[in-house]
Amino acid sequence: MSDERNPDATNFPPFETEDLRKNLAAFLDFEVPDPVSGENRKVGNFKWGVYAFFDYDGEPIYVGQTNEMLRTRIRRHLTNQRTDAVAMSVLDPFEVYEIEAWPLPEFQETPGKDKVAKAHLDALEDLIYQQAIANSHFGAVLNEKDPPVPTVEIESQPSYRQKIVSEKVHAIRSHPDFRIARRAHIIGRLAQVISERKVQGGLRRVLLIQAQRLQWLAERRFKGLGGATTVQTEQDSESQNDEG
Repeated sequence: MSDERNPDATNFPPFETEDLRKNLAAFLDFEVPDPVSGENRKVGNFKWGVYAFFDYDGEPIYVGQTNEMLRTRIRRHLTNQRTDAVAMSVLDPFEVYEIEAWPLPEFQETPGKDKVAKAHLDALEDLIYQQAIANSHFGAVLNEKDPPVPTVEIESQPSYRQKIVSEKVHAIRSHPDFRIARRAHIIGRLAQVISERKVQGGLRRVLLIQAQRLQWLAERRFKGLGGATTVQTEQDSESQNDEG
């Protein structure tokens, strides 16, 4: 009997989906020191924290915060429990190559509605957001909204960063032509959303940034293959057709 699974008779997700879930679980289950309790804690089990997603160029593409648990919020973005950012085509999970998380362990036992903890969370998100913009080639990320204006000062927290894509999936998704096609597809979906709704300026800003990212990627690919020197003239095309 063959060990291969029959895709028509077995309820399992595509390879890339399984790969994402496995690598995402490895990141969320990675144990790190908790300076408050003195014990190790899984990254995904910190209740309060900020996270950032990075694409295949190391470009920051999205920054978020949570007070319900890093595991819950990040999985909601990248698995079947979709968020508004994904549903509106602001964030494309296919573009996420690495995740970085900044927990706030001092508020681990603090209720989600605590104003002091929320002020620190907002300040941390703004700090990471501004760092992401400073480190971005485009001076922007794909957040539809800016973070809240901080009301307290906060220093940068220890972070944990890890890729969530295997080498096999990386070989597929990192190809520039695949990325160009995928990005153009997402831009089309986002433009459709905008055309069908009365949207705020943030969504139009995302569309503009995505268009800039697509142009940059397409131009880089074009120049990488020789640029204008690879473009045929009409005479060259006619000669090839005659030879054919």
